[in-house]
Amino acid sequence: MKSKRQQEILHIIEERDVETQDQLLLELRDRGVHSTQATISRDIKELHLIKELTGYGTYKYAVSDRKVSLNFAGRLQTIFKEGVTSFDRAQNIVVLKTMPGLASAACAAIDGMEISDMVGSLAGDDTALLIMRTNEAAEEFCSEIHKMLK
Repeated sequence: MKSKRQQEILHIIEERDVETQDQLLLELRDRGVHSTQATISRDIKELHLIKELTGYGTYKYAVSDRKVSLNFAGRLQTIFKEGVTSFDRAQNIVVLKTMPGLASAACAAIDGMEISDMVGSLAGDDTALLIMRTNEAAEEFCSEIHKMLK
């Protein structure tokens, strides 16, 4: 239900200028999605919506430019906590071991982070290779992984 509601919110703000949460609630109800103001408020926060100025001097809800990177960061942390079983490095290569089938998801999330010190990634079923520019970058990334898994 939450996912459907949040998708509808994104469709609504893409299609029309919505200034208030009340307007958003009415639009959702017109589409058969019933919710409360408190729930909509949480959705706005989770979707990283912002209010931006329109050409008419009013404000409307819009998706933040930072939404993509923030979502990737959250997804990456979830993937790591749930799926990474171990990691190690060999010079500038970081090797992640994951639960079966999750290496590709881990690589996709990492690729989405646009890490400047990463040259690329390669995923198998339960193993991901991350090629870093330098040994130091690989060591630093492993330190970040260690923090995420705590």
